[in-house]
Amino acid sequence: MTISHKDVQHIAALSRLSLTEEEKELFGNQLNDILLYVNKLNELDTADVTPTSHVVPMQNIFRNDTLQQSVALDDALANAPDRAGDFYRVPKIIE
Repeated sequence: MTISHKDVQHIAALSRLSLTEEEKELFGNQLNDILLYVNKLNELDTADVTPTSHVVPMQNIFRNDTLQQSVALDDALANAPDRAGDFYRVPKIIE
């Protein structure tokens, strides 16, 4: 399968790209090179290769959820530059 000049124009139009004739030629050649490489990869026998999502074995490392005391309200608000009762006071950003 090869990418024709018309295909490159169609792809450019779908992508809303304005390409010069030189760019169309360049990108057409690059797309053809990519397709040739993919076809070369398709020649490999992968029947005995198991699918992987990572090259090295990985697993999620989760910590156990443990119930513990939360930070006290006064400690949490101790460094607040402006406090309104039990809340942080912040500048109004919506008018």
